[in-house]
Amino acid sequence: MTEALFVVNAGSSSIKFKLFGVEGDHLSLMIGGALDGIGSHPKLRARDGDGAVMVDRAFEPAEIANSADAQHAIGDWLAPLLAEQRLIGIGHRVVHGGATYHHPVLVDDAVLGTLESFIPLAPLHQLTNLDPIRVIRQRRPDLPQVACFDTAFHRDHPEIADRFALPRALYDDGVRRYGFHGLSYEYVASRFTEIAPDIAGGRVVIAHLGSGASACALLGGRSMDCTMSFTALDGLPMATRCGSLDAGVVLHLIEQMGMSPAEVGHMLYHDSGLKGLSGISGDIRELLASDAPEAALAIDYFALHVAQAVARHAVTLGGLDALIFTAGIGEHSPDVRARICARLRFLGVGIDEGRNITNEIDLGLGSTTRVFAIPTDEELMIARHTLRLLTMRQ
Repeated sequence: MTEALFVVNAGSSSIKFKLFGVEGDHLSLMIGGALDGIGSHPKLRARDGDGAVMVDRAFEPAEIANSADAQHAIGDWLAPLLAEQRLIGIGHRVVHGGATYHHPVLVDDAVLGTLESFIPLAPLHQLTNLDPIRVIRQRRPDLPQVACFDTAFHRDHPEIADRFALPRALYDDGVRRYGFHGLSYEYVASRFTEIAPDIAGGRVVIAHLGSGASACALLGGRSMDCTMSFTALDGLPMATRCGSLDAGVVLHLIEQMGMSPAEVGHMLYHDSGLKGLSGISGDIRELLASDAPEAALAIDYFALHVAQAVARHAVTLGGLDALIFTAGIGEHSPDVRARICARLRFLGVGIDEGRNITNEIDLGLGSTTRVFAIPTDEELMIARHTLRLLTMRQ
């Protein structure tokens, strides 16, 4: 019977999952899929390791109203397949580890309680990250589950990058810049050492551009700074999140306009970003297809702020040897990449138009600062961490 490891990557409206075969320290993809459209148009899709379709099933919205329902549906579909494997454990992406968790950790009652206390710091994600853990604990209490944190990759920041200009007591209480998308950055950084070993240890900025977006400065493969900070709301404008915002605006909305904190929070997380700027959509593909001036404004705003973040990180690093794009927009939108790079010519950033259009990995042939588009694989990174931790327990 083949040993296998299951990975769950739960987001605000979807759960991505992968099943890996395990042979020693080697991981091979057996199944990869997702249940998207939770609460709206749920659909379960999965393919085997060769890319053949295994399931493509739609559900009624009421059937999959939340991430717990989604995990039950995935578990029900997988159960007959898993009967043929010896499942050794399950790895999860958990967005926020706070100041407590710097490394992957086995989940028990105490750990789960601590992670629940971080829900206010990542309200879009933390609860949906924890729901599948609870479901699997009910269904398979014998299975070890490992939480892998998006914040962990950034925990070696120098203090100057972690601090807000606030009283020291708040920093000591955990009000600090945590950084996010760490599992993605860690995977891309590891791939970059294979793709361009001559510069992978240098001054590198990775732009993780998807519905959530951030940029990370790396030196010697280690995170030095990240645009996201205390919560996943900060930094770059995103699909529906505002990104960096004058704190006085929040005070004004509450004190002068009479909005409740809950109303302000909902607006900043769900009705801002590209959606708020355009009034059309938070999906960059819809905006690129639109002729509306508001759509053009939103795209230009996004490109400008990403370019500004790259330039800021170049200051942190003392220069720039490579710029890497990753995640949905970063990997698949030549138009957005071109707009960002055009604003960074003063840093020696340039891309080959043909290679950019065809989404090649190496985009910047001939430029002083090399440019790449590297697909991320958070699930594989989670699987590696989980396998390592489970092996250490043996």
